Amino acid sequence: MELPVFYAKALMPGEDTYTMDEATSKYCIQVLRREKGQPVLLTNGRGQQFTAAILDDNRKKCMVQVSGHTTVPPPAPALRIAISFTKNASRIEWFLEKATEIGVQSIIPLLTRRTEKEKFKTERLENILVAAMLQSQQSWLPELAAPLTFEALVQESAVPQQFIAHCQPEQKTPLQQAMQPGRDTLILIGPEGDFTPEEISLALERGFQPVSLGNTRLRTETAGVVACVLMNAVNG
Repeated sequence: MELPVFYAKALMPGEDTYTMDEATSKYCIQVLRREKGQPVLLTNGRGQQFTAAILDDNRKKCMVQVSGHTTVPPPAPALRIAISFTKNASRIEWFLEKATEIGVQSIIPLLTRRTEKEKFKTERLENILVAAMLQSQQSWLPELAAPLTFEALVQESAVPQQFIAHCQPEQKTPLQQAMQPGRDTLILIGPEGDFTPEEISLALERGFQPVSLGNTRLRTETAGVVACVLMNAVNG
């Protein structure tokens, strides 16, 4: 039986004990019914996974004895996705969950001319990322970057492979054919209503390659998940 994994944001190698926060303690003790002496796993979301045993099964302040740790190297190459958040919060939350499970390293909320959702509850979204990381048994928490304007991103980005997925009727290469495995990659996913022609032109001027995600028109969050799947598949 696999051991449950818990998020321990502040835990670092070399520490002998760690006290879980109240929400994690409640889940561990009250929901999963773990007891004193039982083993657990913890991760700080930065590549370290810790083996431990419960010292104090307090449901508000569960304390564990750390017995060792292993370090998981960061995923390589790095896959980044910049996506315009949708007005419907549940759709972008669904995307964040799936992107984390698939294995994306960085998610950038993209502010475009047609973006309708520019503000969001960061803490809630980070909790979704943590839950998805634990569910998929990973040790690296994706970075949820600060929102960035389209213009700033395309002008500042220096990622080796840069793509823009848009719906304009011009020549585009399927992503899985345009992308080379083993190289850090960034893809831009537009808002409901797509990027403006001016934004597309600016991206192309800055070296972004236009790509297609298939033959059907996709919702923003669906396009994001498809892009994550294809990027991951190219890298095997």
